Amino acid sequence: MVVRNWIRSNSYYDSVALMRVASELRGRPGVGAISLVMGTDANLEVLAGSGLLEAGAEQAGPNDLVIAMDGDEADALDAALQDAEDMLRQPWSASEGGDDPGAEAPRRLVDVPANLALVSTPGQYAAAEALKALEYGMHVFVFSDKVPIDDELMLKQEATQRGLLVMGPDCGTAIINGTALGFANEVRRGDVGLIGASGTGLQQISTLLDSLGAGISQLVGVGSHDLSAEIGGLSMLSALDALSTDPETAVIVLVSKPPASSVAERVLTRAATVDKPVVVAFLGADLPAPDSGVTTASTLRDAAMAAGAISLGRPLPTRESPDLAGMIEDLGPRRLLRALYAGGTFAYEAEALIAPHVDRLARAVPDWTQQEGAPDLPLDHLVLDLGDDVFTAGRPHPMIDPTTRLEFLRSALNDPATGVVVLDVVLGHGADDDPAGALAPLVAESTAAGDGPVVVAFVVGTSHDSQQFAVQEQKLRAAGAAVVDSSTTAAQVACSLLMKLEGPR
Repeated sequence: MVVRNWIRSNSYYDSVALMRVASELRGRPGVGAISLVMGTDANLEVLAGSGLLEAGAEQAGPNDLVIAMDGDEADALDAALQDAEDMLRQPWSASEGGDDPGAEAPRRLVDVPANLALVSTPGQYAAAEALKALEYGMHVFVFSDKVPIDDELMLKQEATQRGLLVMGPDCGTAIINGTALGFANEVRRGDVGLIGASGTGLQQISTLLDSLGAGISQLVGVGSHDLSAEIGGLSMLSALDALSTDPETAVIVLVSKPPASSVAERVLTRAATVDKPVVVAFLGADLPAPDSGVTTASTLRDAAMAAGAISLGRPLPTRESPDLAGMIEDLGPRRLLRALYAGGTFAYEAEALIAPHVDRLARAVPDWTQQEGAPDLPLDHLVLDLGDDVFTAGRPHPMIDPTTRLEFLRSALNDPATGVVVLDVVLGHGADDDPAGALAPLVAESTAAGDGPVVVAFVVGTSHDSQQFAVQEQKLRAAGAAVVDSSTTAAQVACSLLMKLEGPR
């Protein structure tokens, strides 16, 4: 096995661009593992732990690009390096957010022809760049993660004083004035304004609204830590104030994983003062009875249905769950759930729906990085967020590259204790070009054998997404998966199947 490292000094690239290049090159003949990262201490440690760091490369600094590969053929690695550099030299393109396919990306904030800056640097530098944008009077979308909580609080207090908005840090999704930022879908314009601390939760609600015939005015991500006790929901409150006076927004939806109780109370109190209907979906949170004008929803689908009914001015029909008859025939000793999500919000929603009905529900696979081959799964029901930091350190997010999830899916399908597998397939900007196509062969192999587990899947997207929503659903159905309409339905179907297998508690 040949290991090669190349260092490009003072060459910063955003993490999404690096992950996409790695995804394009992975799997080539003669090339094994490949990683493109900035030379931060944490990234170098990951490379060393995976055997991809050559002697001398540990001198790389956080502003240096490290390209690391291993493989059987030195010539193949050299060719892959050349292709990686060619991809990284490609100019700013419309597909990455620019209007002019030939235009170069602006490198200084003063050159940006807008009032919003996108920051995607290593976490320790993100706050300084975001602060510069605020000083220029710009709103900021901070894609960077691992930003110290004190820095986030400072940025959001500064933004509040200036009447500006900080989206993030660790903000994955937004649609501002029709322009998608980060991971987002092609949804129709309309009068529903979404604000959320959860990226895939926002994507699910926005795409369900699109399927109902409603549309989005603005979609504002606030970052995964905004509703913590330390931050106090500063960005959600600022966004709520902004949408309350936005003439294009008629109804507002707030969505998050469980917030700190004091923050949930503060946000609900503010929502009650808004002169527009507000739908609140704080998944898994025990919320007080809502005030007039505020509707609470316990699931992502319920939030979309409630907002859609208000936007369209008519009640919406209840969507029927699929017929479960025959799904669990001949499963024998198969009794366990394996929910393998790319979206963290889906994992939280599933846990909230399923945990009350089962005795043991795990959210982690201990020491999986130390295991050889396919991971060993615990002998419990399992709900995993494979986009969590523990699974993405030094690896692409599963929405970009399916490699890690395929390892877990192979283990789940081959485990004789697995009765139900749940999969999400997320489309849109930044996502893999054919996510269902990557999963389908393993699912088809299992279902063709006739004695494998039930596979329940759902697709998050629209007909306008480049991956083609209908095509993605068809690939999953052709592979033998039971395809449902949403994350909520998938979790409910899985729960019903478990209760049929085990009986109610």
